[in-house]
Amino acid sequence: MFLRRNRKNKKGETYEYWTLVESVRTSRGPRQRIVATIGKLPGMDKEEYTGWEEISHIMQGINSRQMSLFDQGNANIPEWAMVNLHNISVENIRQFGDTYLGLLLWKKLELDKIFKEVQLVGYEEIEWETMFCLSVLARFCAPSSELEIAESWYEKTTLPDILGIPIEKANDDRLYRTLDQLLPHKDEVCKHLQKRYEGLFGTKFDFLLYDVTSTYFEGQCKSNEQAKRGYSRDHRSDCLQVCIGLVVTSEGLPVGYEVFDGNRRDVTTLDEIVEMMEGKYGKANRVWVFDRGIVSEENLEELQKRNAQYLVGTPRSMLKQFKSYLTEEAWETVYEDVEVKLIKDPSYKDELFILCRSTQREEKEKAILENHKKRLEEELQKIQKAIRKGKLTDSEKASKRIGRWMGRYVRAEKLFEVELIKDQDGKLKDLSIKYKKERIEWAEKINGKYILRTNMTEEDPKKLWKMYMQLNQAERAFRMSKSDLGLRPIFHHRKDRVQAHIFICFLALAMWKTLELWMDSKGLGKSPEKIMKEFREIKSVDVVIPVKERGNLRLRVIGKPDIHVRILLAKLGLKLPNRPIFVQNVVENLRG
Repeated sequence: MFLRRNRKNKKGETYEYWTLVESVRTSRGPRQRIVATIGKLPGMDKEEYTGWEEISHIMQGINSRQMSLFDQGNANIPEWAMVNLHNISVENIRQFGDTYLGLLLWKKLELDKIFKEVQLVGYEEIEWETMFCLSVLARFCAPSSELEIAESWYEKTTLPDILGIPIEKANDDRLYRTLDQLLPHKDEVCKHLQKRYEGLFGTKFDFLLYDVTSTYFEGQCKSNEQAKRGYSRDHRSDCLQVCIGLVVTSEGLPVGYEVFDGNRRDVTTLDEIVEMMEGKYGKANRVWVFDRGIVSEENLEELQKRNAQYLVGTPRSMLKQFKSYLTEEAWETVYEDVEVKLIKDPSYKDELFILCRSTQREEKEKAILENHKKRLEEELQKIQKAIRKGKLTDSEKASKRIGRWMGRYVRAEKLFEVELIKDQDGKLKDLSIKYKKERIEWAEKINGKYILRTNMTEEDPKKLWKMYMQLNQAERAFRMSKSDLGLRPIFHHRKDRVQAHIFICFLALAMWKTLELWMDSKGLGKSPEKIMKEFREIKSVDVVIPVKERGNLRLRVIGKPDIHVRILLAKLGLKLPNRPIFVQNVVENLRG
């Protein structure tokens, strides 16, 4: 049996087609019989192609070769076989899209290069750089514990094929040791990220935003002296915590961080952060932006000594110094509900103040104040009623109850004048509750108003206000770290592993923000969580094809995504590989 090429001329044009021919014996001698007319076979019409013999071998059951799972082979040579269509099945469905995107970002930031440079090569079976990649990708794609990664998540992804780490080797012990190996490279990696930001986005580092947050622990953390109780932004005052000071650029790209004791006050952290940034990136003039929780006269004086510029929020109490400006006109509109006014006060040399008022903020603060005032008054009246009925006779207990409710409704506590009244025998008789009229009027007057302070030479209040609003980038980075990247709670108890966990979250945040800016540059908005959700729809599958007289052929492929995902891929300039083995090649092409 063999293939025969046929040519037919009709009206001056030549047509070619193939026929499958069989040699048979007859009474008149051997003859050739056409078994089937195949038509035109793509890629087989070149004279130098001799692969048609493969087809005849398959038809005769001679060729029993099976394609390797990830062997590309010669893509130009088709392979023919008889397949049982009824028994084709799909197995081993695994996550591909999100890990593929994470790996692209890892390469885009050239984190593979910097870790290869800084990590010493030892006798380890698997390179630490690859394990670093695995840990950060897991945090980026599906935040979970090391145990969860080892026992469940890793084997459900295509990373064993892409990274080359067998499933049994990605165990929790190795992942914990990865934390130990990762932390010493923090400073070098942070410096490297600065260079990559500059190369990718043209980022400048003369405008830095700084904020502090906290994250809590599950457990007693006896091996971590930094784990202490303090003001919890997570509303978990029952848990030990650490504080994290994060520095980001105006675009929200993270450039550095420090971990502080859990009971550390925000205002005391600025010195260390500024010194750290100057030590790593030089002492060039920079504008530091931070909120009123970090402001103190000592901090501002220290920044002035360093020739650094600042644009900061101020405590609400400072509004009293500028109350005469509250009723004056000459406000400038920034947005529909925001107005600003520049103030030059002679008592503050080389400093400017920007008085701001917001309609939406005024309504919000007014509602909060009314709610606190109403609830506090109700609780005080309950105490008053208990005293009058003789159910509460102990002055000390009454004072503690009053103090507890005053501390809960802090916005309203200064609006009331509360006094315990006793009789001639010193017995608790009544509770006097009075409004402080002047304070209520003042509180209502300053609703929606705040003051910014700066030593910059810029005098346009609208520009200064917009610059300060970029502080939202730091707050947004913290929200991403906690909600999307699983910064909280921390289950590690050792200090070094806690800090390594935070470092992994920091690297994942750098990838997350890089994705956000990448999306924005392509007109796809600024919601990485949405594109991650779409990419999770892309799966890797094993197609099992029963082949006659050859056994099963197992082909690992990437499922074709839906049309909306294909549109996203096109806008990002990405092409999915046909098989995971091609991922590294695609990554290299997209590195720039």
